[in-house]
Amino acid sequence: MAKTKRAVVIFNLGGPDSQAAVQPFLFNLFYDRAIINVPNPMRWMIAKLISSRRVKEASAIYEELGGGSPIVPQTQAQADALANTLNARDPDAAHKVFIAMRYWHPFVEEAAEAVQAWGAEEVVLLPLYPQFSITTTQTGFKEWDRLSAKMKVDIPSRRLCCYPTEGGWVEAQATLIRVALEQGNSDDASIPLRVLFSAHGLPKRTIAQGDPYPDQVEMGAQAIVDTLQVEGLDWQVCYQSRVGPLEWIGPSIDEALEKAATDKVGVVVVPIAFVSEHSETLVELDIEYRDRAKELSLPAYYRVPTVGVEPSFIGGLADMVLQDRGACNSEAGRRVCNNDCSACPL
Repeated sequence: MAKTKRAVVIFNLGGPDSQAAVQPFLFNLFYDRAIINVPNPMRWMIAKLISSRRVKEASAIYEELGGGSPIVPQTQAQADALANTLNARDPDAAHKVFIAMRYWHPFVEEAAEAVQAWGAEEVVLLPLYPQFSITTTQTGFKEWDRLSAKMKVDIPSRRLCCYPTEGGWVEAQATLIRVALEQGNSDDASIPLRVLFSAHGLPKRTIAQGDPYPDQVEMGAQAIVDTLQVEGLDWQVCYQSRVGPLEWIGPSIDEALEKAATDKVGVVVVPIAFVSEHSETLVELDIEYRDRAKELSLPAYYRVPTVGVEPSFIGGLADMVLQDRGACNSEAGRRVCNNDCSACPL
């Protein structure tokens, strides 16, 4: 009996794979209406202007990373691990995991073409963003829908929009945080530590559209803290990667570091919105904010790695694919965000 072919499409933003790709990557990012919500030709002009102005600074950042972003090879490792786990758990189906990057290769269109060429009979759309946002998950799904219609890809599909409190994701984060806390205790047990859950920031006007992202960041952080079961744990959520003149959600990680300096505590920085290493973690957290911590004379600075291919995380993704818990990774598709979040797809 032939096995059912089940394609899993994992979504992420992507990143330039060479210095030559930096400016077109930036253009694609800022040309997305989910990022710059103005009509054309104004949006095209703004994207062209911003990408031209930021290319020098961005190129220097990617030069620090060896010339390009490591996100694709890291995502491929996650895809391979997920495929192996799915095929081991469900031998009655043939699983293949495809990468769909929003702003650089392999693009969503390339993933759709590959899914169709493979002859998939089922498709599961799985964003590698634990928290839903208009600017990440929604724009990826919209691009998939647009291209599927254009290419006439008519395959039964299911989408998982978010999983901020999913057990495997939470346990993977907790496992890595425990290592950092133990390291801090080993280095100098007299230094109190504060866990900073750092998420990529968003402009306040995006949240005003009903985006549930900050609510989901908060609930995810609380779930991780509950799992850690560390009595009296000092922790807070903060946001990084602010660009442009708009007012962004906060507190910023800069403010969180300044508060830690005032309180004379060390920090354990957790990239709660990222599942793989890239410029926001390897440059911002490991270099820029570490240097800022030194300037502020923080007694300690530890950075927790992203979950990558942690077995708990990959296992949690496999659970979501194999168990029809609904789009929000809950029974019967129950929302995990509050009712004020009008951008929620449910």
